Parts: sequence; C-alpha cells; structure tokens
Amino acid sequence: MSTQPEPPIIEATGVAKSYGDRAILRGIDLSLAHGERLALTGPSGSGKTTLLNCLGGVDRHDGGSIRLGGTVLESLTNDQLADLRRRRIGTVFQFFHLLPTLNAFENIELPLQLIGIAAGERRERVAAMIERVGIAHRSEATPDQMSGGEMQRVAIARALVHRPTLILADEPTGNLDSRNGAIVLRMLQDLTEETGTGLLLVTHSEEAARICHRTLHLVDGAISEVIHG
Repeated sequence: MSTQPEPPIIEATGVAKSYGDRAILRGIDLSLAHGERLALTGPSGSGKTTLLNCLGGVDRHDGGSIRLGGTVLESLTNDQLADLRRRRIGTVFQFFHLLPTLNAFENIELPLQLIGIAAGERRERVAAMIERVGIAHRSEATPDQMSGGEMQRVAIARALVHRPTLILADEPTGNLDSRNGAIVLRMLQDLTEETGTGLLLVTHSEEAARICHRTLHLVDGAISEVIHG
C-alpha cells in the first residue's frame, strides 16, 4: 500500500513584490519540507528579508502564490494572517525583540497566552523549553540583565514553545560573538531536528548557511543559485 508524500511546510510559486516602481522580488519559487533547513543568502538589498516577511505573512506579496501547509496566504484576511502567524510560525530576529518589562520565563510564555493555552500547560511547556535551551537559571532575569547569547536563547525558546511548523530566522547570529553564534546555530539545528520544524534562515554567515540542507542565493530579487549542503 503506497503512502502519499507529505506536502511541503511552505511552498512559494512565482512570488513577486514591488514598492512603487521598484521590483523587490521577481518570481521566487521555493519549497520547504518538514525538518528541512533552508538558508537565504545574497547581498544587502537582494530581497532576502522581504521574502522572509512575505513567506511569514507579515508583508503581502503582489504576485504569485504562497501556501503554508494547505493554506493559501493571499486568500486570508489580515486577522486570519495574524492568527496563522501566532499558531504556525515562530520568528527569531537579529536584535532579539524581547519585551523589556517581562522576564525570560514570561517572554517565552507570551506566544502561548496569545493562542489561549491554559495556565498550567503554559507553565509546563515554558519550563521544559527554558531547560532545553540551557537558561533555566535565568528564568527571572529581564532582557537588560541578560547577555546577547542568553537573549537569543530566550528568543529561540519563544519561537518554538507553541510548536510551530515553521521557524523564520533573520540574521539570528548577526548580533552575537563567534562563540555565542556557534551555540545558537547548534541549538537551531538540534531543535529543528528534534521537532521536525522547518527553518528558513536569512544570513550573511557561511557558518550559519552550513547548518542548512540547501542554500538559495538571491541577487536583485531573483534566485541566482541553489547550493546543496
């Protein structure tokens, strides 16, 4: 008895995006399988972050189609897109984007509150995740009391705690020294392998691209090269 292949986590077909007369993305095609890690590289201004934002439903693309699982992003209202992002996507940023008035535990807990997870389950999930990323001893520290490496571990835990199917990471090691950058990359690699979560990683770093199965190199809003790791 044959089994149907699992559909991609996310699939983009002919995705285009312009700002006024300036074309930022020009017919991007890509797909990401469960547990796959894909790096997006290219010079500044090549469209990497814009592509990531369109794939995550933060920006609306002008042309083409994006499917997350079986959901067509361009068919959703803004409220539906926001709900999809909260439930099915986790995001890691270069500058962490932690809420300064919340401690590490509370920052990680926030995505679970936004989707209505009960308090008891929230505590269990956050405790397990903060232990997994190695900063349980810093659970009551606020961002101003943490190092850059600690803040990025909190950000990774926050991105994964609601069990998304897709992680979007925009230069996650760009604000870290080489040692903490290596720790964060290993963590992203290990956690995506453990959970089967897909990872789309925008980076200028060759070290970061090496943890990925494939690299798409963008130039002037188009894919110029596909590199298999």
